[in-house]
Amino acid sequence: MFFRNLTLFRFSPAVAATLGDLETALDGHRLRPCGPLELSTRGFVPPLGRTQGALTHNVQGCVLFSAGTEDKLLPAAVVHAELDRRIQARAEEVGRPVGGRERRRMKQELLDELLPRAFARPTRLAGYLDITQGWAVLDTASRKAAESVLGGLRQALGSFPALPLAPERAPRLVMTEWLTGKRLPEGLELGDECELREAGGNTGAIARCRRQVLDADEVREHLRAGKQAAQLGLVFDGRIGFVLGEDLVLRRLKFLDTVQVELDAQQPESAAAELDARLALMALELRRLFAKLDGWFGLPRPQDA
Repeated sequence: MFFRNLTLFRFSPAVAATLGDLETALDGHRLRPCGPLELSTRGFVPPLGRTQGALTHNVQGCVLFSAGTEDKLLPAAVVHAELDRRIQARAEEVGRPVGGRERRRMKQELLDELLPRAFARPTRLAGYLDITQGWAVLDTASRKAAESVLGGLRQALGSFPALPLAPERAPRLVMTEWLTGKRLPEGLELGDECELREAGGNTGAIARCRRQVLDADEVREHLRAGKQAAQLGLVFDGRIGFVLGEDLVLRRLKFLDTVQVELDAQQPESAAAELDARLALMALELRRLFAKLDGWFGLPRPQDA
């Protein structure tokens, strides 16, 4: 289990001190199946799979969890087509157009009829809380999805004031400096992709490069024309590759061959031990990376609850 995308939040030591009984808090908010007339349900599921009952898993000072959803698949086009058919039949029956109130009633009756027969689609979103360093890490590039999971944690805990990252140094400017070859931090290498945007907003020209040497003349020409790095492929310490956005979301995270070799050398005795080793390695490697992100951009940990 390695995360693929990272959306990050920070929380204070005082908040961390309230998370000791997270298992009990989440237990009252387990995901349940959709009822016959429900469109969706939200809750928490065992992060290590259905055979494991626990809703949290502790490793290296981090608490792993997983949020789940069930959404009924009821395509709007199907509903609208059937509703139009019924409205037309009703108008012919009564000899007059169907009014707005009756339309709404007929739509609700149709939904009540279709929902019990609709399939439910399950989704899962993993995350973990680094208790010692105050990071909330969600395996998604969607801020909306991440905020939804945090909302579930807040509901379960009563309060969970984790804050979005507030960089002291503008990520676009910092990454542009890296791309121009100035002040690239030690241990950091350029990857093979970037997204360049005109300065001053998101409405100007955009240049995207994939599988490209980033110190090539064509990339530098875009920089000389005034574009800035909105996304930048990077490699940290020869161990982790990722694409860093100006929103400080890490996309397409990949642990490189060096890390895989270390995992293979451990030779765990069981599938459970192998999963635990992977989680421990991921948590420790990402903790090192997050500390560097803090240094590069200034991401202070809140000190008040």
